[in-house]
Amino acid sequence: MVWFGLFWNPPEGHFMFIDQTLGLRIGLFSERLYIYPHLLGVMYINIQSLFSSMWSLIMQEFADSPAQARVARFLLENGFGVNNEGKVVANGVEIPATHIALAIGADRRVVDATARRILGVNALTEVFRNLRATPDLSRVAEVLGLSSFTVLPRNAQERGIVSAVLRVVHKRNLTIRQIFVTDPYLAEEPKLVVIIEEKVPPSLFEEIRALPQVRQVII
Repeated sequence: MVWFGLFWNPPEGHFMFIDQTLGLRIGLFSERLYIYPHLLGVMYINIQSLFSSMWSLIMQEFADSPAQARVARFLLENGFGVNNEGKVVANGVEIPATHIALAIGADRRVVDATARRILGVNALTEVFRNLRATPDLSRVAEVLGLSSFTVLPRNAQERGIVSAVLRVVHKRNLTIRQIFVTDPYLAEEPKLVVIIEEKVPPSLFEEIRALPQVRQVII
C-alpha cells in the first residue's frame, strides 16, 4: 500500500510535503491537519509524476528479469527497504530473504540478487534505503473512535481527484487524521482512503459521490 501525505508544520508556518522517499511511500501522522485546497492539485500532480518516473526506472532496470522485478514491486508495495548491506528491512528491522521469498513464491537467491542489484543503481538505492512502512489506521479506525471511508475513482490517472475530495471535507471543517492513496502504477484498483477524527455526516458521502471523478464511495 502506497501512501502520500501533507502535514501542517507550525514552526515554519506552512504545509510540508514529505518526499524523503521520492513520493513512493509518504506517511501522514498529525493530531490535526488543516487543508489549503488550492495547494492540493499541485501536490497530486507532483506525486503522479514521481510514481510514473520511478516505476519506469524500475521496469527498465529489471526488464531482463521478471522474477527480480516482482521482488522489487513487492518491496515497494509494502514499504520494505534495502540497507547498505543488501538486506531487506522494514523501518530498519531486517527481514530474512527466505520470508520474502515465501511470501511471493520466489527463490531466496532471487530476493538477495534483487537487493544487491538495487544497491548498484544510485537512483534506486536512494529510494529503497529511505523507504518506510507506515501503519494503516483504516483497519482500526472504528476501534480508535475514528471515521474512515474509501473513494474509488473513475480514472485513477486523472489529475485533481484527491484535491476534489479533500475540498469537500475541508468545507465541513472536519479534522483529517490520515489520508493515503494506492499508486495507480502498482495497485489493480487504485483508491483514496481518508480517516476523519469526527463522526462523518451522511451528507458528506453524498457530496463526494456526486463528484465527476468518483466512481464509488465505500463506508
